[in-house]
Amino acid sequence: MNEPGGVMPAQAVRVARSWIGTPYRHQASCKGAGCDCLGLLRGVWRELWGHEPEQVPAYSRDWSEPTREEALWAAARRHLREKALTEASPGDVILFRMRDGAVAKHLGLQARVGESASFIHAYSGHGVVESSFTRPWMRRVVARFEFPEGGG
Repeated sequence: MNEPGGVMPAQAVRVARSWIGTPYRHQASCKGAGCDCLGLLRGVWRELWGHEPEQVPAYSRDWSEPTREEALWAAARRHLREKALTEASPGDVILFRMRDGAVAKHLGLQARVGESASFIHAYSGHGVVESSFTRPWMRRVVARFEFPEGGG
């Protein structure tokens, strides 16, 4: 569990990397057994602070697309600090819009920045992986966050 003063970005990356290989399971958040992208972030948060910031209601694969509500973005704003898209740092939580005009519904954690930039995410059909942060991924980013000072 983290002491007051906030999360060191290297801690968040180390914890996220420990989830690599976990199979993809919609709505799950159990290292080694299964998780989705939100479940990965929930698991990282739990390992850093010992609890989750809020109870997550059941959600469908289409998230809030029918209502057009940016539910994931709103939840991230409640618990994380939003930062400029151009201020990439290891340990950042990245929010993606997977299709133009769709709600943002995919999350990842920045692992490396610079020429060999990468991020860790749970991806349907792949499980938890560390992917190269390529241009196709970069253009889908709609928000970037950092963990709060002092824990959750």
